[in-house]
Amino acid sequence: MAVVVGKHALVTGGGSGVGKAIALTLADAGIQVTICGRRIEALEMVAGEHPHIHAIAGDVTDQASMDRLYRDAEAARGPVDIVIANAGISSSAPAAKTTLDAWKKTMDVNLTGAFVTVQPALEGMAAQKKGRIIFVASVAGLKGYGYVAPYVASKHGVVGLMRALAVEFSKTEITVNAVCPSFVETDMLAESVARIVEKTGRSEEEARASLMAANPQGRFIQPEEVASAVLWLCSPGAASVTGQTISISGGETW
Repeated sequence: MAVVVGKHALVTGGGSGVGKAIALTLADAGIQVTICGRRIEALEMVAGEHPHIHAIAGDVTDQASMDRLYRDAEAARGPVDIVIANAGISSSAPAAKTTLDAWKKTMDVNLTGAFVTVQPALEGMAAQKKGRIIFVASVAGLKGYGYVAPYVASKHGVVGLMRALAVEFSKTEITVNAVCPSFVETDMLAESVARIVEKTGRSEEEARASLMAANPQGRFIQPEEVASAVLWLCSPGAASVTGQTISISGGETW
């Protein structure tokens, strides 16, 4: 396991799923981790699992909230060296029946929220000419899927944002990358399965199998696998890796 001692990381959506796994993995590697989300109770439960994890409520769709979060986190634990923009949501509907409100909500959290998450760190990183920015995107940022047009569009946008920032900071030691997992075994996946069951009448087992079939390895990705890739991108060994999308999908995309 890579060890990255003396750094301070911010992980959004850190109260469950992939965000929780990332927080615990980074903390195990010696990184001080600030996790944020809108549900402080869930965040505090994760923080209780490791002394290097600290919980602060924050809303990635609210710039003032994120500015406060950075001020509080940096006052307590120093400058943020690593930013993991992980918070995200998903819903499903045919494109013709997708409401504008549903579109805007997905964009606000997944794309605008990603930008609002990383922007407060940019000036400080630029002054020091070093840092790590990692977006948790999706294979939906690399290919298309039906019935989730807002999600696919938002994740393609995250990949574009990552590439723009990577170019902007290419003359520095700031690296900017995205991890792009396929279906991950999380609460969000369980919600997707439940929607399929409700809308199609399939059994839960059949719904899970239909999603699992997208992965050539025939399985769901585990949150810890995504976290391990994130940790590597934070390590000195990944210093020359920037502007990249790392597909964690069992060969679904490359």
